[in-house]
Amino acid sequence: MKEQAEKQEEYVIEIENLGKDYKMFDKKMDRLVETIIPVAKKHHNFKAMENFNLKVKKGEILGVLGKNGAGKSTLLKMITGVVTPTSGTIKINGKISSLLELGTAFNMDLTGIENIYQHGQVMGLTKEQIEEKKQEIIEFADIGEHLYQPVKTYSSGMFARLAFACAINVEPDILIVDEVLSVGDMAFQLKCFKKFQQFKESGKTILFVTHSVADILKNCTRTIIIDSGKKIFEGSVKDGVEKYKKIIVGIDEKIDIEEIEENQKLMEQHEEYQKEDEIITSKDNTNPGETWKEHFTQNPNIVEYGNKEAEVIDYGMFDENNQYLQMLENDKEIILKSKIKFHKKVKDPIFTVTIKDFQGNDICGTNTLIEKVYTGEYEKDDEVIVEFKQKLPIAPGKYTLSFSCTHFNAQGELEVLNRKYDALLIEVLSTKEYVGLVVLDSKITINKIDR
Repeated sequence: MKEQAEKQEEYVIEIENLGKDYKMFDKKMDRLVETIIPVAKKHHNFKAMENFNLKVKKGEILGVLGKNGAGKSTLLKMITGVVTPTSGTIKINGKISSLLELGTAFNMDLTGIENIYQHGQVMGLTKEQIEEKKQEIIEFADIGEHLYQPVKTYSSGMFARLAFACAINVEPDILIVDEVLSVGDMAFQLKCFKKFQQFKESGKTILFVTHSVADILKNCTRTIIIDSGKKIFEGSVKDGVEKYKKIIVGIDEKIDIEEIEENQKLMEQHEEYQKEDEIITSKDNTNPGETWKEHFTQNPNIVEYGNKEAEVIDYGMFDENNQYLQMLENDKEIILKSKIKFHKKVKDPIFTVTIKDFQGNDICGTNTLIEKVYTGEYEKDDEVIVEFKQKLPIAPGKYTLSFSCTHFNAQGELEVLNRKYDALLIEVLSTKEYVGLVVLDSKITINKIDR
């Protein structure tokens, strides 16, 4: 009996023979007729989910892949109780917090602070537990005095920030994430990704739904693919991603025209961004008294440490004409600059630049030691401008830019003088298609062999 109980406990989600049918009517009048006369069958059934089975263990991070309309959202809504199944059973062992349908527990006439209490009660928290979490939610949402105004007066961004903060800070056993790690501005997105990382590290069970195979590969321990309401794959992340790629390009399934049209729209948006970038970067950066960093998206949650014998006091991104860059194109040469002030005498400092994604992974970086650049010796109050000039052939997306100054002390130990991690929030664009995390600039030749 004890063994059986332990076996039951290891699964936090158990789904058996799950099905969901929706009534479809050809005409509005048919719906009315069937409502008045139930025996008059005027509808046909659409099977959004059919004979679906799934077991999820405690601590798993399950990636859920599928094209638009495959049934992913229907599945999640049934797991969270938003939608009632037509058939089958769902057993949940633990408290669920869902990041789909953000703000469903909110009352639009109540203030933000009042909704924090209401959301907590809906999630089963006691008043004492809500009080304990309240300040963390307030700081995470970071919407200022709007917190004390009715939610119906919020912008969509403020609403999403508060809803996300409430959902993520209730310490659930199971977290369901459905393409919502991109709510709000870049600074808020970074906080979302870091919180998500904390959940992973604490061994929470996570259902992660996304169209990004890169996110699935980085974050998940197992994956499933849903198509037309059926589970067509369950297994390793690597095998699942490979199968999904084939489905998208039509090797396993017929080509999805909507997917192609959506990709075309994204390419057109990239072209618009590039036009905007040309206008933005026309500003000269030589105005006296201004700092470079004020012209960029700075991270309010910058990570800084070091003994401050030297200090990174300014930084920015520039084009070859020394003009500010708001967005980077990965096929053009750029200059990443940092300005360092020395507060003590320092010999042979090491100047660095690093780019990370929003999950905290180091994407690329270099420093003067790696590049074998002699940096010299500096006295107190000396200032130096360091320029890293190169292309950044990385995949389009949002990243953080970090700068630092270190050196080896007399004992031969690396000593951090000043590090400013995740200082700027940047966006990288691409004018060409790519595969993976790095955009290759290949020169291809094809020579026919004469026989």
